[in-house]
Amino acid sequence: MATSSVLNNEPVKKAGLNPIIIIGALFFIFGFLTWLNGTLIPYLKIACQLTSDTQSYLVATSFFIAYTVMALPSSWVLKKTGYKKGMAIGLMVMAVGAVIFIPAAKVRSFDLFLVGLFVIGTGLALLQTASNPYAAILGPHESAAKRISIMGICNKIAGILAGLIFGYIALKDADGFEKNLMQMSADAKNAALDELASRVIIPYTVIAVMLVILAFVVLKSSLPDISDDDTSEAEISPTAHKKTSVFQFPHLLLGVLTLFLYVGVEVMAGDTIISYGKAIGIPLSTARFFTQGTLACMLVGYIIGIVAMPKYLSQEKALQICAVLGVLFTVLAVITTGYASIMFIALLGLANSLMWPAIFPLAIKGLGRFTKTASAFLIMAIAGGAILPLLYGAISEKLAVSLGKAEGATMAYSIMIPCYLFILYYAVKGHKVKAE
Repeated sequence: MATSSVLNNEPVKKAGLNPIIIIGALFFIFGFLTWLNGTLIPYLKIACQLTSDTQSYLVATSFFIAYTVMALPSSWVLKKTGYKKGMAIGLMVMAVGAVIFIPAAKVRSFDLFLVGLFVIGTGLALLQTASNPYAAILGPHESAAKRISIMGICNKIAGILAGLIFGYIALKDADGFEKNLMQMSADAKNAALDELASRVIIPYTVIAVMLVILAFVVLKSSLPDISDDDTSEAEISPTAHKKTSVFQFPHLLLGVLTLFLYVGVEVMAGDTIISYGKAIGIPLSTARFFTQGTLACMLVGYIIGIVAMPKYLSQEKALQICAVLGVLFTVLAVITTGYASIMFIALLGLANSLMWPAIFPLAIKGLGRFTKTASAFLIMAIAGGAILPLLYGAISEKLAVSLGKAEGATMAYSIMIPCYLFILYYAVKGHKVKAE
């Protein structure tokens, strides 16, 4: 099998299936498993009888913290195995995580569910460390955001489907189920909860099988590897050859923090919106669709990105617009109530849509041989999805004591405002900061 590679804009030599189709399939997997969390949060709160929303947000924490723990080891694995074998390993690890859901459901153990989520996140860390720079280098740097936007469409369509399918399986009768639980004897309640928990067994068994199949497809595909040694000289910054450490690139370090904040607000908008809807009095049978609203708005944003970038919008300008929209929609979500507030939280999906496609290529621009390690640091920043939703839950419960549950849940979204303001700084100035 012939292989070739690039890191910034040297075209990849392709044989057989177009590499972008394979990367698109991987982004579909990312989206399907990542955005299941929004439905898993209220589902596991009921099935495992959790006492608070904050505790249920550990679903996001255990999933996304794996990126921080495993990103650098993932970079090491990729250096040893190459990108293609590394992707196959990542898919197999994810399959193991999906299998863990089976015993977790049988014993109704929240801790074991969290272990499964961490293992799935570990596999995803390896996949994302490989696939994101690959998507970025499948053509010229200035159109990297456009290509990643195409990947984003695969990601968000998968997320929408995941929520609809799993929401139907797990939460279709959630309101009546919770009401009936309060009237059951202890034995009947345990039996009902066991039945509810068992609903994940078949879906996650299917997921595990599909991941194993995809691992073999990737392994046998014509997808070429990427090598740092073959980096296009034209895309390396003039001072990159003199650098001895990835920490000598300020625009990368600022990009890591920016990505941390971006992922945090993105996950908040997608994963907390169902619980938020329930907190302000909307039935769970209706609220279970809210994550799909957020993802649909992101999908619209990705389509805009494909049409507009780079012809009409540069990556920097798109990021600036998105950051401003993030501030605006957050303020409107906080000062409104009911479905209006829900609508503005969902619209944050539009504000967030072009941030990853813009931040990632801006942060790795000109890094040359440091790109793989830099990619690992940026993947570590996905831990924002582990920290900020948990912080939101804690602040929400704290404010609920003085303001009430609904008002506390609404006001807690204010923590997004400084996040979007920092993203705006990076879009305007931060990505230009260079070491002396």
